[in-house]
Amino acid sequence: MTSLKPDLVLMDIDMPEVNGIVGVERIKSLDPSILVLMHTVFDDNDNLFAALEAGADGYLLKKTKPAKLIEAIEDTYKGGGIMTPSVARRVIARFKALNLKPNNPYGLSDREKQLLKLLTDGYSYKGIAAECFISMDTVSTHLRHIYTKLHVNCATAAVAKAIRERLV
Repeated sequence: MTSLKPDLVLMDIDMPEVNGIVGVERIKSLDPSILVLMHTVFDDNDNLFAALEAGADGYLLKKTKPAKLIEAIEDTYKGGGIMTPSVARRVIARFKALNLKPNNPYGLSDREKQLLKLLTDGYSYKGIAAECFISMDTVSTHLRHIYTKLHVNCATAAVAKAIRERLV
């Protein structure tokens, strides 16, 4: 792996010899900057949360259409935290179950909160741009500002923090 120096790895959970969750952990331990997008048939909470806790940067189900998969790979590469909408809903439900109080200690603007909400709802960069009638560059700029304010470096971490701290 270290000799290949990939920017992004598309990983399944059901792999020969070592499962994909262990694979994510190993990749992230070698180089945390390598992005790992899970692409799997496993639609259960145990595998989903194990993959995210291991460091996966996104989680898509294999029933995702090829065009959406390519878009997800591009969005992940650009810093997005991609999840199938049904997966995103389960992540949100898990964090809501923690019953944390809403707040905004990071000084997010209303527009930044809007984009962060769309991100937590599983929208891609392209989907956010279409929903808000703004360009992809504007989306990227807003999300970079959000990451800076939240003290995170990727969309997955921003989504996790937003849900954990009930920012949206």
